[in-house]
Amino acid sequence: MLGGVKCIPRLIDDMGLKILPAKSGEILLEIIMRRYENRSTMMTSNRPIEEWGKLLSDVPAAGAILDRLLHHAEIIPINGRSYRLQPTAKQPPSKK
Repeated sequence: MLGGVKCIPRLIDDMGLKILPAKSGEILLEIIMRRYENRSTMMTSNRPIEEWGKLLSDVPAAGAILDRLLHHAEIIPINGRSYRLQPTAKQPPSKK
């Protein structure tokens, strides 16, 4: 509890990394509906939102999820190569 405010964020990382099993759309919709306007929810994805219906195998659920997620959302687009693919700090040349 911080200053009388309970903060229980939820992070869903890499949404759409793989096509989800059947009923995943319904389950995710239930989670998002329970949190909508009550709790913070953050989500990362490298897939465009236009593909979420196919990823969840449930276009209506994907629409309802996006409706609730995007209502008060701040979208932060990140462009460029993956941070993980960038070389680490340059290593000094090895002595042979």
